[in-house]
Amino acid sequence: MRLLPSLGLAAFLFVAPAIAHHGWGAYDASKTLRFDAPPTEVRYRNPHAEIDVEHDGKRWVAVLAPTARMESRGLPAGALKVGKAITIEGYPRKDGTAELRAERIVVDGKTIELR
Repeated sequence: MRLLPSLGLAAFLFVAPAIAHHGWGAYDASKTLRFDAPPTEVRYRNPHAEIDVEHDGKRWVAVLAPTARMESRGLPAGALKVGKAITIEGYPRKDGTAELRAERIVVDGKTIELR
């Protein structure tokens, strides 16, 4: 009988981070933002890479795709650099936080679809 509660706890510990991580409902897909702004910071890591950009006096965090997906679509780690000219397009958070779910990014004239 003790095994069942332990299995339930183990399942919760594995599933809860996945549910929290994939909270794409927090973004407003009816509003598309497009920034031409060089990254001020690049975090090329999993589960999703992120870049920070300055736009309209705000520091925005752009949540990109997992690194394996970006690499398979032609965007390796070295392609994103602080100060490099890029265009990023995505959906802003509904709560007004300066963060967007990036759908595509243009680097070196090449458009990479992230989703």
